[in-house]
Amino acid sequence: MAEPGSSRPYFTGTALPPETFPAAPSGPDPQPFRSVFDAAPLAMAVVDREGLVVSANDTFGVLVGASPEELAGQVAADLVGLASDARTWQAYREVLRGRQARLRCTRRLKQPDGRSLWAQVTVAPLPPENSAGRPGTPESAPRTPRGLAPDTPGVLLLSVADVSARRELQARLRHLRMHDPVTRLPNRTLFFERLSAALEAEAYERGGTGRIGLCYLDLDGFKAVNDTLGHRVGDRLLAAVARRLTGCADEAGHGRGSTPLVARLGGDEFALLVEDSTGTEQLADLAESALTALQAPFEISGRRLSVSASIGVVERQAAGTSATALMQAADTTLYWAKADGRARWTLFDPERNAHRMTRQALVSTLRAAVERGEFTLEYQPLVAMEDGRLRGVEALVRWRHPQFGVLTPNRFITLAEEDGSIVPLGRWILATACRQARRWQLDHPDEPPIFVSVNVAVRQVWDSDLVEDVAQVLAETGLAPGLLQLELTESAVMGSAGRPLEALRALSDMGVHIAIDDFGTGYSNLAYLSRLPVSVLKLDGSFVRGFQYGQPCEGTAQEAAQAASPADEVIVEAMIQLAHRLGLTVTAECVETSDQASRLRRIGCDTGQGWLYSRPVSPDRISELLDGHACGRP
Repeated sequence: MAEPGSSRPYFTGTALPPETFPAAPSGPDPQPFRSVFDAAPLAMAVVDREGLVVSANDTFGVLVGASPEELAGQVAADLVGLASDARTWQAYREVLRGRQARLRCTRRLKQPDGRSLWAQVTVAPLPPENSAGRPGTPESAPRTPRGLAPDTPGVLLLSVADVSARRELQARLRHLRMHDPVTRLPNRTLFFERLSAALEAEAYERGGTGRIGLCYLDLDGFKAVNDTLGHRVGDRLLAAVARRLTGCADEAGHGRGSTPLVARLGGDEFALLVEDSTGTEQLADLAESALTALQAPFEISGRRLSVSASIGVVERQAAGTSATALMQAADTTLYWAKADGRARWTLFDPERNAHRMTRQALVSTLRAAVERGEFTLEYQPLVAMEDGRLRGVEALVRWRHPQFGVLTPNRFITLAEEDGSIVPLGRWILATACRQARRWQLDHPDEPPIFVSVNVAVRQVWDSDLVEDVAQVLAETGLAPGLLQLELTESAVMGSAGRPLEALRALSDMGVHIAIDDFGTGYSNLAYLSRLPVSVLKLDGSFVRGFQYGQPCEGTAQEAAQAASPADEVIVEAMIQLAHRLGLTVTAECVETSDQASRLRRIGCDTGQGWLYSRPVSPDRISELLDGHACGRP
């Protein structure tokens, strides 16, 4: 019968015949216990060691749609679904045999009226009849049913409790825990749960393509919306974006086996997860549709707001992929999309990622490499154009990396400037180069001493006391200040002000020469140049290569062949004449042919540097060049 005011069954029962329970030889009257069993709102049945129902109360009968009398002799496991999975069935059998004390499981049971409910099924042994009165045995313990001998093993009490309300509450709480309250999309927790499940072997081995794809999306400029219009408007914009992305996913899933999962991972980050993807083209189409969907302005609180997105796209085989690896690839690709200009999608590129990983490996070991002595210097001659004699050398650092081999400066100097390791590395280069220049001077006392040119980064001027470092190195090595030349790039020197300019002037006053490297590629502010403590201009190699077909010089990525340009020669001649009027000497970089050298000599260039004279070489080779007095082809 139904409880008044409720549609849920209200379980009562009629008393079972007294013979169902045996009369105890001693102890209290069993009648009250039979009444409790019959009238209990909890569905209960007594099961023998064969798993058959011996007796059941009315509540159990209502649950399964049969009277207690009809249930007698039926297989208990079939009534409550204990045989539906092998693990539960095995545990139930162990309880029947007395090898396991108790079984408790949850089952979804279908009631006679067609409704389903979640039930917690408990199976536990009943104490034998003659246990009454034993020490430690409760007087109210159920007795062994009639027809079974005392101390019969395997007699069980099966009880079924309706836990539907609790399950529904748990489901609601799980939904709240797994969904974002602003967009109502799955949140980061649910996303990673689904992703991890999709990457499990059984998920892709049971069928499908065995592939997985991910579009990792970040809104461009969303922080400005929050900062200017407030978080309430920002939340509404996020919800509107979520609706459009959901529409894209629904459209993408139309006619396919599954719809992409749209999730908000936090902040203004969203993800579209495609299980059983068919290839990069499918993910590219999804990313393109997402960008298109976000192009139209949003009407939020009476305002028209526009927003774009950057998307990192990853698609690969599920086998051998972890959730962490997939997300790292997606995050890296999203960074590329933003770096490439935003409002676009970018596909994961293993080669580009390998370069990034190499870059990161170099950054992480730079400082330690200085301490371990992994760097070495090579020297490229600076030759007088007039007589071909060696006048100086430029110190060029090399990194003998234990994993990547010998690396040239263009592979790591920028990284060193970014993380500050250029300061200790620069000190080492300066000291090593000055020490070597002094050794050449002592080893060749009859030859005019050659100067050494050392490249200096702007960060060395800002983050260290460059003037003090230079003075200390010169004092320690005994090298004259006039035999040291410091090279800074044109953009660095032309932008010098405050501390950097003061440092350059102090170094110049000390007698150290200051050279502008790669002149002609940056600001080329000639009016400002006249006010700087500069003594040397090094013309960028691109001008010299315009004289005639040549090869790329040290540290450049230019094409090997470039057409001759009369204009370049005119420009170079004008710069040389201007430099000379300002009291500066000029060095031409990337001199590769004798024809280039002849023309540079004709227009008055002072010094040349390039493969025509020598590639960067060891200190011993420079000693041989000093002995030979002049430089030619290596």
